[in-house]
Amino acid sequence: MISIPDFFEKYVEKYKNNPLLWEKHEGKFKSTSYKEFHELVIRFAAGLYKIGIDNGERVALLSEGRNDWLMGELGILYNGAICVPLSIKLNEDSDLLFRLQHSECTSIIVSKQQYPKIKQIQDKILNLKHIILIDNKDSELSEKEIEKESILKLGDDVLIKEAAEFNKRRKSITPNNIANISYTSGTTSDPKGIVLTHSNYTSNVEQACGLMEIPQNNIMFIILPWDHSFAHTAGLYTMIRKGASLASVEIGKSPMETLRNIPKNIKEIRPHIMLSVPALAKNFRKNIETAIRKKGPQTEKLFNYALQTAYAYNKEGYNKGEGFQFFNKLKYKFFDRILFKKIRENFGGRMQFFVGGGALLDIELQRFFYAIGIPMFQGYGLSESSPVISSNAMQSHKLGSSGFIVDNMELKICDDKGKEVPIGEKGEIIIKGPNVMHSYWKNPIASKETIKDGWLYTGDLGYVDNDNYLYVLGRFKSLLIGSDGEKYSPEGIEETIIENSDIIDQMMLYNEQDPYTIAYVVINKEKLLRKSKELNINFNNEEGKQEMLKLVSNEFEKYKSKGKYAGIFPERWLPSAFGILEEGFTEENRLMNTTMKMVRGKINKKYEHLREFLYTPEAKSYKNSYNMKTINILLK
Repeated sequence: MISIPDFFEKYVEKYKNNPLLWEKHEGKFKSTSYKEFHELVIRFAAGLYKIGIDNGERVALLSEGRNDWLMGELGILYNGAICVPLSIKLNEDSDLLFRLQHSECTSIIVSKQQYPKIKQIQDKILNLKHIILIDNKDSELSEKEIEKESILKLGDDVLIKEAAEFNKRRKSITPNNIANISYTSGTTSDPKGIVLTHSNYTSNVEQACGLMEIPQNNIMFIILPWDHSFAHTAGLYTMIRKGASLASVEIGKSPMETLRNIPKNIKEIRPHIMLSVPALAKNFRKNIETAIRKKGPQTEKLFNYALQTAYAYNKEGYNKGEGFQFFNKLKYKFFDRILFKKIRENFGGRMQFFVGGGALLDIELQRFFYAIGIPMFQGYGLSESSPVISSNAMQSHKLGSSGFIVDNMELKICDDKGKEVPIGEKGEIIIKGPNVMHSYWKNPIASKETIKDGWLYTGDLGYVDNDNYLYVLGRFKSLLIGSDGEKYSPEGIEETIIENSDIIDQMMLYNEQDPYTIAYVVINKEKLLRKSKELNINFNNEEGKQEMLKLVSNEFEKYKSKGKYAGIFPERWLPSAFGILEEGFTEENRLMNTTMKMVRGKINKKYEHLREFLYTPEAKSYKNSYNMKTINILLK
């Protein structure tokens, strides 16, 4: 076991002349070496020491992913203080304030774009001593504010006059010290502060590094938020461990401008690896398919044929090319040369693979990216486990699985009574190892419920196959329960229906020992209108609107007997009634959390009236009064 400062020092010494960070300045990406960045971190850490950041204090970090984000965290940790990384998506008057108050932060490191949020709520933050601005402020500084350059100058002075005292503080940090309080906005409960120690992180980095090889010359382009536990461990610290480098997105004047910079930055950086989450993967695929469609129907037809050829040849990855595949192999090589290679060029031409996490990636998405030659390897973890538990990798993978399990960790699958089940049977995923969190901050009840005799009860449903690959099926706590007591996971059903639908954008299933399953449905109005026009449906009269609702209903019928996808799921798990919603699930209405997962409890609470209606005889008809009312509102 090792502390994060010791970990950083070790790999700085080993890779001191390697580029560590790539960031855009004056129109060009420029690198900072391990040695150069280490010097900056020491200066900043010493400056924090000078202004009184003490051992065990909580210091918040609110910034876009950039060099200064990592400098800020390491500066905090070098002082034995505790970093509280915060999402830039948080709303200042509730979610952000709650985290700052709950963690009892005494200082905040903040970027220019995020500063207005802190300014608005700073008077409500008890014991706030410092607001450290990592960008220069245009106006006069307040009493509590201090700029990064001033911190660095103070650090220079400390390193001349108080070096011994500062080094004593730095060397006092042990692997068991708390490094981080990471807040998760869970899908089934209120946010909890996940307490992770230095050794939680450094142990999990070693575990993650055992899953795949990453050469020193590789660049990872991190477009996920750096406070995200997945990006934190699998990105920042894992690349440091390998002596490789990290590139950040060019920050625009607004969040939207930053997003628009991503495709351009990919071509400039030409990364070898990227981290992905389902929402990002879907967006990449959508952009690829849109570009192909614009080239005309012949190109689109050829591309779809090429995909089907690749799917047949690749199978599930581990069995690629098995069977009589001679002609498929030749065709795949041809299509790779004339089609897929050109797509890869839009990712810089050096991309080897994505690592998928954050939520389950639909197997069709995995097949798609595998086909174009940039595999998206599904992994699994959660913040409470620092977070990596398993992953597929280039040398060993099964599409559809969450990969093989990390070393130096025990994993078992248990039923709802805590009894371990045999290989291949489903149950709750439970783990034990050095990556298991310390506790939940100021929440002993939840801590005891989650960690029992050293075992972390993940709350996720899954199973392990005979080859020791882990399959994750969804949240154990989110399982639906039929009237006969049968339990089933909604996530896979929801994702599959959404993935295969042109009309349904979002959906949440519900069944709590009720007569049948129901669905809350968010439609894509533009696509529904387009399809209605193609079918000559007159949506200006009641009959036409009923026909539109039938189109939505048909999206579920596809999975029932004689439907296109019949047999994928038991028909009794599919919704017998659905209600169309006037608005989607978003972060703004709190029905989606910052990692883009539905907050099921809040959705159920908000639509309690609809849930009651959907269990009435009238609701079983797709053209029920609720849906007719909603479609009228949406078409205004």
